[in-house]
This record gives sequence, C-alpha cells and structure tokens, in this order.
Amino acid sequence: MTIGRVANLSEARKEQLGVGRAGCQYRNKCALGCPYGAYFSTQSCTLPPAAKTGLLTLRPDSVVTEIMYDDKKQRATGVRVRDAVTLQDREYFAKIIFVCGSALGSTALMLNSVSSRFPNGMGNDSEQLGHNLMDHHFRTGASGVWEGDLDKYYSGRRANGIYVPRYRNIGTDKRDYLRGFGYQGGGSRQGWQRNVAELTFGADYKNEVTKPGPWTMGLGAFGETLPYYENRMYLHKTEKDKWGMPLVVFDAELKENEKKMRVDMMNDAKEMLETSGVKNVRTYDNGSFLGQAIHEMGTARMGRDPKTSVLNAHNQVHAVKNVFMTDGACMTSASCVNPSLTYMALTARAADFAVKESKKMNL
Repeated sequence: MTIGRVANLSEARKEQLGVGRAGCQYRNKCALGCPYGAYFSTQSCTLPPAAKTGLLTLRPDSVVTEIMYDDKKQRATGVRVRDAVTLQDREYFAKIIFVCGSALGSTALMLNSVSSRFPNGMGNDSEQLGHNLMDHHFRTGASGVWEGDLDKYYSGRRANGIYVPRYRNIGTDKRDYLRGFGYQGGGSRQGWQRNVAELTFGADYKNEVTKPGPWTMGLGAFGETLPYYENRMYLHKTEKDKWGMPLVVFDAELKENEKKMRVDMMNDAKEMLETSGVKNVRTYDNGSFLGQAIHEMGTARMGRDPKTSVLNAHNQVHAVKNVFMTDGACMTSASCVNPSLTYMALTARAADFAVKESKKMNL
C-alpha cells in the first residue's frame, strides 16, 4: 500500500510561477479546478505557456466535422469546423494535424472523415477504427470500521488517499482470468451525516453532531478490460445531433474475463481489511459498464502492422502521415491505472517526433 499519486505542485518553481501557478495551498479546492493553479489542468498548466509563445489561437464554440483529405497529394489538408452557435462552416488548413479529442471524439471525427480513398473513415484500411473499445471496470470492493483511535483526527488536507498496485497474475500468481486490478481507497471518520436518520433534536443531539464518528476504511478496485474487437463504437447512419454530426452508437460490454476478475476485486478487499483488523467488513459490487469509469481507450489502436492497426509507434496514422492521434484512442491495453498522464506523455513524444520529421521535410 502506498500513498496515492496526484498532479499537485508541492513547490512552485520559476517556470510555474511564470505562468501564474502556485504551490498547493492544502485548502481542499481540487474539485473546483484549483484556483491556485497547483493542481494540473489545461487552463493552468498548458494553455498559459502556449499563449506566451504568441503562436496560439483559441477557437471556442467549434465543432470539427471532418478532416479534409487530398487524394492526389495523399495527405490531409486541414479541418472543416462548424460554429456551434451560428452553425456556419469554416475551413482551416495546416501542414500537420493533431487529433486529441478523447478516444470517442477523435475516432468519431475520423469515422466521419470519408473520401474516395477512405470510404469507411480516414486511416481505416485495417477496419480497426472504432473497435477494441476499453474502459476500466470498478464499483466493487469492501469497507468496514476501525475500532479505537477516537482521540485522533486528520492531519492536513492532502488531496488523495491510498493506492494498492496490481498484484494478481504477476509471477507465480495465476488466476482463471487475464491481467488484474489495483485499489484506491482511504480511511476517514464519519461526520454529522450519520445522524441524519435520527429525527431528533435538543442540546444532546446538537452536541452529538459536533463530534466525529468512528473511523472507517474502504478499498475500491479498478480492473482492466481486455481489448475485444467486437467492443466497438460507430456512427449512426441517419440520426444526427444538433450540430449535424452523426450520433455515436456503442456496442460494448464487460465479458467473462472481467466478471471473473470482479470476484477477486471484491473478496480480496474484504480479506485485506479483515486481516488488518477492520471490523464489520461489508463487500459490495454495484455493477459497472464501459464508459462509467470515464477512462475510454482503444478505438484507433497503435501497432507495427498497418493491416491490424490505425497508428504507428509515433501515434501517426499509417496511411496519412501528417495526421497524429494522441489521446486514449491509441491505446492497445487498458492496464488498470489512471491513464491521462500516459496520454500526455504520448502527446509530447509525438509532437517532438513531428517537429523533427517536419524539419527533415518528411511531413
């Protein structure tokens, strides 16, 4: 068990201070987007330095409807954008195009970008575009009560809890399912809400709700979903949204491998808590479905073979060298950890590659 990892600045250095960020104030404002800029967000961490270059143009209220393709040049030429308010279309041209609109949004755009060369979606020679949809499955685990330590309370307002890394199907541990899961969780003392159902009043009741309740400890699991070709998203042939874009349709489910894994996800949590001395441990499995954990991945997988993948090792569309996809769509495995930092690393890596290739006149 280790403390959870968070993208909070413990100390703001010169480069962060230069774009208006500060160190974490420990004021528990993370859910509000962090007014101090200490917690990572696009608004505080990436847009300000990009704006300082003088080369950034933001175009709000924009729905990108398609990536335009030139059959003769065999490359993308730009994007067609629909104003979300006026519904007027405009075209923007570029030598290199980065698509980073989430696993679902990016792939929907690629599927909608059709031409005589790509009748089934840009870069879709492999017929993998939209397939292999993944997410994490969760909402199962256990919790209980820790007796004692009633003279103790929280120290500080760190913005996270604990983490237990994956340990199943590693080394000699072999299960009747593939891959594994990790746990997020933490300990806390019950608050005044525990008395909501008491329907009482008076001085004794008021005094009671000013006191913290017993300590509780919980473990919630996040499991890996395997990449199944039949788990997919696709565009509806006739139904469109209010901007004229085809609606996205999903045909995806958790399968037997994930269902077997969930048994261990629940029972292991119970065993660890009880062994640690936690009392009155209760397990739960509230069910999960793809999309609920909001860690969508797959749909435009990376790979060495253009016959079985959409992107190469540099997040570059195999068949359209000046288009890069750098969000969750590129993933070939879901793992069981929060994936956003991986997308950021892949994006930085792909951008570096694109700059070098552009200077070599290869793009």
